[in-house]
Parts: sequence; C-alpha cells; structure tokens
Amino acid sequence: MTLQQINYLITIAESRSMNKAAEKLFIAQPTLTGAVRDVENELGIQIFHRTHKGVTTTVEGETFLAKIKRVYQQYEEVMEEYGEEMNFRRRFAVSMQHYSFAVKAFIEMAKHYDSNQFDLALRETATANVIKDVSSLKSEIGIIYTCEANQRVINRLLRENELNFISLIECPASVYLARSHPLAKEKELTFEQLDPYPCLSFEQENDTEIYFAEEILIEHAYQKTVKATDRATMMNLMAGLNGYTLCSSIYSEKLSGDQFIVIPFKNADSAQSTMNIGYITKKNNALSSMGKQFIDEVKRELKVRE
Repeated sequence: MTLQQINYLITIAESRSMNKAAEKLFIAQPTLTGAVRDVENELGIQIFHRTHKGVTTTVEGETFLAKIKRVYQQYEEVMEEYGEEMNFRRRFAVSMQHYSFAVKAFIEMAKHYDSNQFDLALRETATANVIKDVSSLKSEIGIIYTCEANQRVINRLLRENELNFISLIECPASVYLARSHPLAKEKELTFEQLDPYPCLSFEQENDTEIYFAEEILIEHAYQKTVKATDRATMMNLMAGLNGYTLCSSIYSEKLSGDQFIVIPFKNADSAQSTMNIGYITKKNNALSSMGKQFIDEVKRELKVRE
C-alpha cells in the first residue's frame, strides 16, 4: 500500500462518493476504483460499501481508516517541514459548533497559505458530530464548549474517544438578539423578561440534547422554543420572530453584521451560566502548522492572553 493509495482512501471516505473523490483527486474513476480494489485485496478486508447513493465505510474500514489517517498526518507533517513547497498539497479540517469567531479565525489562517496548494474544510455541525469528526481524524481540531450542566457527559465522551479538551476562554452567558427586538435597549436581561419571546437553539442529532446543546441554560422550562440547523436561519428567526438565544458574549460584527447585538444575561448562579470554550484534538497527535496557525488566530479573535 502506497501513500498515494492512502490519500485516495481518505479522500473517498471524506467525499462519500467515488465520483466526487475522483474529481477532487483529478483522476479517472476507474483508476480510483482499481486502487481501492488493490488495497482491499492486499489487506483482505472490505473498506467501503458501494451503493447507488454513494459510498460508506464498513466497520473494518472505519477502524482501518482511523489508523492510516494518523500515518498520513505524520507524512504531511514531515512534508510541511522538509518537502518541496510547490509539490505538497496541505490538508486541514476543523469541525465546530456554530461560532462566528472560529469562522473568522479560519479565514485569517487560510490567508497565510494563499500561495500554496491546500485542501481545507470547515464544518459547522452538531456537537456529537464535532466529537466524532475529531475522533476519526476527519477533522484535526474541534471547537466546543463545556459548562456545569454538560461537563460530566462531555468529559466522559472525550475520554472514550481519546480526545483532549484545551480551554481557551471562560465567559458569562449573554442574550443574542436582533437590534429591532423590543428588549434591545435593555442593559441586562432575565428569564422573566425573555419568557414571552421564542428561545432559539441549534438542533442536535442526539436524544440527550440537553447535554449537547450549543446554548447554555437549555434546562430552563422555556415557554416557546424554535430550532434551526444553521446560523443564517437562526438570524432570520431572530429578526422575524423576535427570537433570542443564550450563548457566549463573543460576537464577530465583521461576519454577522451590525443588525444583531449581545446583552448580558442576569442570573443569580454565575457558575451555572458560565461557558468554557475550547478546542479538542486527538490524544498524542501534534498540531500541524495549519492547526497551530488556526489556534493562534482563534486566540487572537478571543483576545486570549498567553
């Protein structure tokens, strides 16, 4: 099995399609199919299921891919340091909860590599998927938060998936709403003031949503709730329904615009309403140069002092 074949397999797994993977790799699909067949014959396992809907990994394939991704990441690290700049295509991916500061950091990181070839991915997704992506090395870094309510469950999942959580910043809960909202001129807000309005949250792909919610204080008995799956829809709901969400006090006006504001949330239990935002990585995996650059940019956006 060659490094080129490993690259083919990783690209297929990420694309979930032979056609898309072939296009991404700039090779003919029969060449790609033949390479997969050669590896499967060499190893004596089936790595992928092929259906009319695309490609999925087998149980054996999932375990195998997790191992060879580590091998390929080490190869990439060597090439970053010693390889020819023009002949090396950098690969880097981040999975995260819905944070505009992380998007801004990703943009700034990518600017440092404008003159190089790269294959980048930024995935805004549900919390459980962030953990799964980093565990399987689909993404090198994941951005999530923990709090008093979810810390025990999240920490257990991180241990089970051999992941590290590195804290970046702790911040109090704040109310995120449109400038046109009736409460937009308040200096701080309470549940009593917010109860007449819809509480917005990102939909999670798990039954135990209370532990995976991106919004803090989700355990409160809200009178009205509306779920969304992306930030654009969330903002439309804020403007159209006078909805709000409880999140961190961090807000990137450059990306989100000036139509929305953040107002401090008044809560008697400050510990319960504190968010610990950080990033997760696979244990024993050193950050790539792109990973280090991305974290530096995140710290810059969050104004984290070393």
